[in-house]
Parts: sequence; C-alpha cells; structure tokens
Amino acid sequence: MKKYLSIFCACLLLAGCSSVPLTGRKQLLLVSDQEVLSSSLTQYNDYMKTAKKTSSGSEASMVTRVGKKIAAATEQYLRANGMADEIKNFAWEFNLVKDSQVNAFCMPGGKIVVYEGLMDLVSSDDELAVVIGHEVAHAVAKHSNERLSQQIVAQYGAQILSAAVANKSAAVQNVASSVYGIGAQYGVMLPFSRKHESEADYMGLILMMIAGYNPDVAVGFWQKMSAGSGGKTPEFMSTHPSDARRIADIQKELPAIKATYGKR
Repeated sequence: MKKYLSIFCACLLLAGCSSVPLTGRKQLLLVSDQEVLSSSLTQYNDYMKTAKKTSSGSEASMVTRVGKKIAAATEQYLRANGMADEIKNFAWEFNLVKDSQVNAFCMPGGKIVVYEGLMDLVSSDDELAVVIGHEVAHAVAKHSNERLSQQIVAQYGAQILSAAVANKSAAVQNVASSVYGIGAQYGVMLPFSRKHESEADYMGLILMMIAGYNPDVAVGFWQKMSAGSGGKTPEFMSTHPSDARRIADIQKELPAIKATYGKR
C-alpha cells in the first residue's frame, strides 16, 4: 500500500508541477485554468449582483486608472518572458465598491474589487498601485489554483487517515480526524497562505514598477495599514505575515527590485 501510495504521489507531483512567474517557485497545480476561471467567475458575478458599485467620482476613476496600468504591465511582462499564452486567462475589470472594510481583492481572471474603506488610507496612485499590484500578483501566480490543489491533497490525506483507523473505535477515529484537521490547517494551509501573501507583495512591487509607479511608497503604506489595524491574530494562525515581517521583507527586497527593473 505504501509503495503504491508513494508512486501515486510522485506521479501527482510530476503531473501538476508548475513555476510561479517572477519568482520561479515550484507549485502544485492540480486544477485546470478553465475550472478555476469558471468557478471564480460564478462567485464574482454572484458577489457583484449584491455589491453596491461606485461608478463615478475621483476614487472610482483612480481604481480604473491604476488597475489598467497594472494590467498592461502584467501583460507586458508575460509577453516579454514567453508567457503570452497566459494573457487569454485575463478579462480585466476594475470596480470600487461601497464597503467600509479596508480591503481589496482580485479574482482569477483579473476581476479587481477595491473597497471604499481602503481608499481612506490611499493618498496617491502610487499607494493604490501597491494594493492592486499585490492583488493582481495573486492572480498571476495562480494562488487560488494552488490553494485548491492543496485542499485536494489534504482531503486525499484525510481519506488515507480514515482508512488507517477504520478498525478502531469511533472515539479514536474522531480524535484522529481532529488531529489531522489541526495539522492540515496550521501545518500546511496557513503557512502556504502566508507564503502566497509574501510572494504577492514581492511580485506586486515589480508589477507596479513596470507600470511606472514608485515602489518606495510601499513601506509607508503598509505602515499606515499597520497603524490602522486593531487586534492582531498571532502570525502562526494568520493567513497574512505579521505587519512587521511584511514591512521588513519589503525593505529588504526593494533595492534588488529597483536595480533589476528600474532600468526598463
């Protein structure tokens, strides 16, 4: 059983192995782009049916303006680096929504939503580019696909565990399931999510710089975000890096990013 399981896992990894643009990190993608795009578009359309969209005004114009420049920079990078086929996966949209949350998101396929609450902390196109660059990076890196793939692997592991304790008492099975759930959540899913967030920070800085924005504002912007946040979840249980780590990582990465992409 163990032998066949090992062979299966090896084949799974080989079949689904891919690399993230800009970072080169290897990732496991078990779901097709078409499946991800179809399901995410359905979720996006359902959300937009109930969302209160802000269609006019300076802030809505800023979201559209910055979004289009980041999108153009993304496509420019993909074309220049032999990934022009990926462009077909994007049908860009840029929306400002009436919501007091300090948040934004980009669905697979390039559907970008910025909440009005976030705009209270944005004082320039450069600062908004920090956010939109980060969100677009999630889509370019196919982080949603990777998270889905992780869940598939986690579910498969749960099935194996269930079989392993099938002959035990119900109490033992319940305990085993609980232990596995904790291990999968805090040992795999959340650390990968933090990795995604840090990767999106890095990639977003590059995309905003290609688009002509100043990445130096990222440090001050995240400091504003940190100052405005309330109680913080411990990092090991959070889907995001701590504010201090995020800012320190950005400060560390900026010189090399500017040296590499500043001359373009």
